Amino acid sequence: MHGFLGMADNWISLGRRWAAEGFEVHLLDLRNHGKSFWDDRFDYEVLTEDLARYIAHHRLDEPHILGHSLGGKIAMWDAIQNRPGRGRYVILDIAPRYYPPRHGFIFEAFKQVDPARYRSREEVEKALAPYIPQRHIRLFVMKNLKRLPGGGFAWKLNWPVLEKSMETIGRALPADAVSFHPALFLRGDRSDYIHEADMPLIRRHFPGAEIRTVPGAGHWLHAERPDDIFVAVKDFLTGP
Repeated sequence: MHGFLGMADNWISLGRRWAAEGFEVHLLDLRNHGKSFWDDRFDYEVLTEDLARYIAHHRLDEPHILGHSLGGKIAMWDAIQNRPGRGRYVILDIAPRYYPPRHGFIFEAFKQVDPARYRSREEVEKALAPYIPQRHIRLFVMKNLKRLPGGGFAWKLNWPVLEKSMETIGRALPADAVSFHPALFLRGDRSDYIHEADMPLIRRHFPGAEIRTVPGAGHWLHAERPDDIFVAVKDFLTGP
């Protein structure tokens, strides 16, 4: 599962590599993202129910669940329900604590830039630049563009609902929640999403968790250090 404002395609390269190792890989677009449906509700209760329904519909037997950022938080909320028929959990660069909203500047760009007015991605990027000065974030956001049949572009994601949900998705896990599923937490050593101070909290909610730091990686560690993530996940899922 991808992170906030991401999509399933963020995982396609690594997904293919794990599939070549014999895994059956499912890349999910969360509701209000990518090719999935839009809905006014966006919280962990309904997102974990979406995940449970997907698993039941596809009759997946003890699936391993991997998520980055928001997707990792959804994985945690699923894990603490201790449902039967789950495998291992891999959580990338997110802790069980509360996170304040931090994407306001991106939503300001959505409000100010109408992609339908532009004829090329280069024009859209130029329009976004005053609001999103970091080019790597602009390019990440622009993955959500889709070309309209009559020209111009539109956003794939339901950004008005996502903007209203920023506080909701920052929620911490319930204080008394515990999961005994095997779990691997991966964090980037250049990211500020998992601090040393978060380690006791992770182990309180996931007593058997492994926590590893990926050198040279920021928050998008699967894009920045794909080889390291490929090996770490494969070894964890096939290990004892």
